[in-house]
Amino acid sequence: MDAVTLHVGDLELMSDYYGTALALTPVEEATRGRQVHRVLGREGITMLRLIHTPGLPPVNPREAGLFHTAFLFETPGALAATVQRAATDPRSRFVGSADHLVSEAFYFTDPEGNGIELYRDRPRSQWSRRNGELAMDNLPLHPGEYLQQHLDQEDASVLRAAGSVGHVHLQVGDLERARSFYVDALGFETTVSSYPGALFAAAGGYHHHVAMNTWNSRDAGPRAARLGLGDVAITVPHREDLDALSARLRGQGITHDDDGRRISTRDPWGTQVTVALPGSTVDELLAR
Repeated sequence: MDAVTLHVGDLELMSDYYGTALALTPVEEATRGRQVHRVLGREGITMLRLIHTPGLPPVNPREAGLFHTAFLFETPGALAATVQRAATDPRSRFVGSADHLVSEAFYFTDPEGNGIELYRDRPRSQWSRRNGELAMDNLPLHPGEYLQQHLDQEDASVLRAAGSVGHVHLQVGDLERARSFYVDALGFETTVSSYPGALFAAAGGYHHHVAMNTWNSRDAGPRAARLGLGDVAITVPHREDLDALSARLRGQGITHDDDGRRISTRDPWGTQVTVALPGSTVDELLAR
């Protein structure tokens, strides 16, 4: 997964929030008409694109759109340091934590109502399967105990450790339509379908790169223009992968644009999905 795009009403507030709470730093920015696009990341890895779009209505938690952007960290120390920063920023709203068997996760909401997950994966050797699916759960994870165990107050370098977008969790109106688009058309493989009201899918044996749920948005139609999720970006290794994607989209009658390096389309609820070859530059990200 590549950088997630958010339409924001207050660019400076949101940039400062993600810089303070998640230790993301500005990578580049550009102006397109009246819009300012600002890319943030860590250690050269782009993780978030903010588009200043004042005047749009706020995020509606009952509509299709973003449930959360999940930022992945490589070590418990890097996760704990980021969780502490997010938790002590008064603009954050802490909404929970969980042991998912495959990962350990902490959840927040940003100042404009966008969901955030901060997590780290357990080694794949510890993942297991049950009833033909990857075993995932929602077990208690005590934030204070986790920070006490993994937070090293003397090691500021953990806040400079790289992170990435590990997965994107979406609110959708119907799981079968979501499966048709994200699994049948985009090409992800279902990893968990037995969890009530949700579907998890991935590539390469991961637990999930994309998740879809109807917990707050059952029967939601296409989203109106508003703040929140703009673009979900996915990277594939070869041009042949784009060719196969284009063939699947044509086979389902799904409109898409293909410029040779990336394909852009929209899911049934209007979210733009961009699938690109590796090595996309910041300039290309800003131009999307």
